[in-house]
Amino acid sequence: MTEQEQKTQQIKDDLDLKDLDNFIGTESYHKISLYPNVNLTDGIAYVMENGYSWFITDMLAVIKTKEEIKNEDFLGITLVINDDKTAIAKITDGNEKVLYKQEYKWTNCKKNLNLFFTNNVLMLSREYQTDRNERRKKK
Repeated sequence: MTEQEQKTQQIKDDLDLKDLDNFIGTESYHKISLYPNVNLTDGIAYVMENGYSWFITDMLAVIKTKEEIKNEDFLGITLVINDDKTAIAKITDGNEKVLYKQEYKWTNCKKNLNLFFTNNVLMLSREYQTDRNERRKKK
């Protein structure tokens, strides 16, 4: 396999987000220069490093600029990849009320994502659930 083929295979493999289920909390927060007041968990950093940074930055842009969204305390964010390589991103109030929807005509991404945004922290849904369970145990 040539070096270029290896790089192409690495990118392809990364888009599967094979290690995503390993993130059930965060050890540290990460920052991106576009949104210095937003904290990203280890899971979100992993997603961004593996081909999905466009999605994260798109959603953060919406969260931080749309008047009807930017003051919400809690947001649910989903990315659904369709069989035809199109995708739909939705931001909800954490329940079923859709506050924003974005359609993408093409993506090479392979994994659906469920994220939460609260207290200026963007996290995988699993990271939020783990954090809540840890806080309950301490009470």
